[in-house]
Amino acid sequence: MEAAKMLLFSPSPTSITSLPLNRATPRRWPHAPLKVLAMAKETSDDAGGGGVAEKAAIIGGLVSTPVIGWSLYTLKTTGCGLPPGPGGSIGALEGVSYLAVVGIVAWSLYTKAKTGSGLPNGPFGLLGAVEGLSYLSLLAILVVFGLQFLEQGSIPGPLPSDQCFG
Repeated sequence: MEAAKMLLFSPSPTSITSLPLNRATPRRWPHAPLKVLAMAKETSDDAGGGGVAEKAAIIGGLVSTPVIGWSLYTLKTTGCGLPPGPGGSIGALEGVSYLAVVGIVAWSLYTKAKTGSGLPNGPFGLLGAVEGLSYLSLLAILVVFGLQFLEQGSIPGPLPSDQCFG
């Protein structure tokens, strides 16, 4: 609003024919140049402890990246994923870990497209670390799955098969 008033009350510009043609004389403008100052407001996302989604992503990412590392190592050395474990718990943890990493990367890409920067650092920089680990895990997934496909002709399915755990 102040800028609009300033524009309305500023003196009228001089015509180009009335300006001196001699360059030795300095030009005096009728007003000083405007300084533009922009300040962002602190939002609830920037202030403090972070939300439930951030904390869930931190916990999920810190658990899922080592599980994926174990899964990829097992896949590369044996040709099969992790064993199902008691009641299928290890296999379920493996599947949820892959989904968690893909979810964190998708959230990061969405935030990058929306705001121009990635996820906030979070408490103690843990969310930023989880974001970086998730991108590294995704790269490792692509490399190991690609090598598995080139060597074996396929990658193992999400359910235990006779080939691996029969």
